[in-house]
Amino acid sequence: MNIQKVEQQTVVFNDAFAKKANSLIPTIYKERIRPKQIVEIVEDSKVIHGWRTEQVREVSDLQEIEFGKGDSVIVDFGDHEVGYVTLKLKSAGSPPDAPLHVKLTFGEMPVEVAEPFSSYDGWLSSSWLQEESVYVDVLPHILALTRRYSFRYVKIDIIDTSPKYRVIIDDTYCDAVSSAQLSDVYSYTHEDSVLAEIDQVSIKTLKDCMQEIFEDGPKRDRRLWLGDLRLQALANYNTFATNDLVKRCLYLFAAVPNDKGQVAANVFIQPSLIADDTYLYDYSLFFTTTLHDYYEETKDEETLKELWPTAYRQLELGLARLDERHIVQDDETWWSFIDWNDKLNKQAPSQAVLIYALRKGIALAQIVGACELAFLEKQLADVEKATKAHLWDETKQFFVSGKNKQVSWAAQVWMVLAGVLKQDEGRALMERVITEKPPVTMNTPYMYHHFVEALLKVGMNTEAIKTLKAYWGGMLEDGADTFWELYNPNDKTFSPYGSHLINSYCHAWSCTPTYLIRKYEL
Repeated sequence: MNIQKVEQQTVVFNDAFAKKANSLIPTIYKERIRPKQIVEIVEDSKVIHGWRTEQVREVSDLQEIEFGKGDSVIVDFGDHEVGYVTLKLKSAGSPPDAPLHVKLTFGEMPVEVAEPFSSYDGWLSSSWLQEESVYVDVLPHILALTRRYSFRYVKIDIIDTSPKYRVIIDDTYCDAVSSAQLSDVYSYTHEDSVLAEIDQVSIKTLKDCMQEIFEDGPKRDRRLWLGDLRLQALANYNTFATNDLVKRCLYLFAAVPNDKGQVAANVFIQPSLIADDTYLYDYSLFFTTTLHDYYEETKDEETLKELWPTAYRQLELGLARLDERHIVQDDETWWSFIDWNDKLNKQAPSQAVLIYALRKGIALAQIVGACELAFLEKQLADVEKATKAHLWDETKQFFVSGKNKQVSWAAQVWMVLAGVLKQDEGRALMERVITEKPPVTMNTPYMYHHFVEALLKVGMNTEAIKTLKAYWGGMLEDGADTFWELYNPNDKTFSPYGSHLINSYCHAWSCTPTYLIRKYEL
């Protein structure tokens, strides 16, 4: 092993694990896709973000249009694509006496090619906004972009030519890439057409995020996050069954823990394997649960035994954060994700995630015959007892969180998933959540997934299906080709980043309806 520094975090690099991960790099498949139509963007206050598309010409007309300075065209590929775009360009009129200056803007949603990126004022880097400005000195020219883009719409702006010539876009196409193939997904028919469409769009979302790793989003971040991986793996087991990709991702995380043994919340694989300097309480615990789910699917004992020490260490670190009452300490020294919601207190839901992970860890300890089994069982009993004693509010009939005893949807959902309550008690709690609607609600498909699974866990299948159709079906009604990173039906402009232009509209943690529909046979 060797040591590398990552911004105040000392990373312990496990060469053997990294080599094993590298041995599992998947094949990337390519498919050439051409646009389906030429569209214009129309302002419409009745649709999400205020913009929709209208077809104005057939895509075959593109070869007949001569473009000059200030002209533009928007091509619609008809579905979400992830890949490399090529334009074949030629001139018309006099010989080109000046370079062609062309700008390309890529959008997963119409708003991204409607609103100028110069208006962006969010706190994430504007370099994630998908555009490219190119100068072409000699025409004809095949402009093959080397950067991978995630899009449905491409806006082509002719910034300048010269008065003497015009330019023709003779052809344009995308070489779409993924390590998954739709032909590998077993056929699944559903009599409910809405659930059937949700299932298919979920699969498309997962496919577009499956590259050399399970990316969290092909537009933005483009890296491996543990919280996303856990959910992508579950969806994958019930669709593509590319289980070696899950295994690869587990080894990537295990290869770069910090000097405390904690796995990072996310890792980069380019230019080489690098652990990010972000560590999340809940995400680290999800290494253990993801390993458990992987083993349950594959029965891969070699991988389980090799990665068990890493999995156990995440439980140790999670337990180390407990106070003398066996309750997760809530102060300024930690970060637990749970959901994108500034108002959400994370103590109670994080306590439940710890219990959830302990149960999975105990199951793994039993399989490997670990000496830590008795310790984990004792800790689970103590933490569960403390949870009921200190976080359950008998008067409110809800679990409370933090010094202000906040009642949130997330806390109740995670307590049900963690099995803190008996089946009938959990069902009663979920019924109260739906009826009383705690004010601290949910903002992401990530949290809505857990809500739906909690409903299924307590036998509330009708409510689960209703939520799937209202939430993910709502995205479909709002124009989703793949499911989004963020969606709040009550605030469709919501973005934790300060602008919906930077939001990801194909995002890993939103792909789970296919898992829920298929696993629970909805």
